[in-house]
This record gives sequence, structure tokens and C-alpha cells, in this order.
Amino acid sequence: MPKRFPKEFKDDVVRVARSGKFTHEEIAHDFQISVASIRRWLDQANIDDGRKDGLTSAEQEENVRLRRENRRLEMENEILRRAAAYFAKDALPK
Repeated sequence: MPKRFPKEFKDDVVRVARSGKFTHEEIAHDFQISVASIRRWLDQANIDDGRKDGLTSAEQEENVRLRRENRRLEMENEILRRAAAYFAKDALPK
């Protein structure tokens, strides 16, 4: 599982990368992260700032929340469906 970094840390890395004073490799070495992380964080920051098209961080978080809620509701629905079938078979005349 990837390591999670605080938002403030990512913002600092993006700020340094945008300054243009250092290469991505130098920044990665100084902050002890991968170059791919820097590029990914820069892309997401550009999307969040409206410089690039794509899903913002808030939209991505909402999608995750809605998917989890949908999964929970589907499980609840399946439980209710099975309970209804169980009680319906007991109600059948013998």
C-alpha cells in the first residue's frame, strides 16, 4: 500500500516544483519521494487550480464516498431481499 503524505507536505513539494529552481529528480531526492509522486501531485494540483481538465480532489473524494455508500446500500438491500424470501417461505400454506 502506498505511503500517505499530509496535504501540507504535498503542497510544499508542489510549490517547490512549480518554482522551477530544481529538477524533479533533485526535489525527489531532497524530500525522499519518487519522481512519479511529484508528477502525480503536480498534475492533481493543476487540475485543482483549473489549469488542466480532470476530476478535482473534492470530486474524487465524493466519488469514493458515493461508491462506498452505494456498496453498503447494495449489501443492505441483499440482506432485506434474503430476509423477505426467508419469511415468505414460512408464510406458505403446508
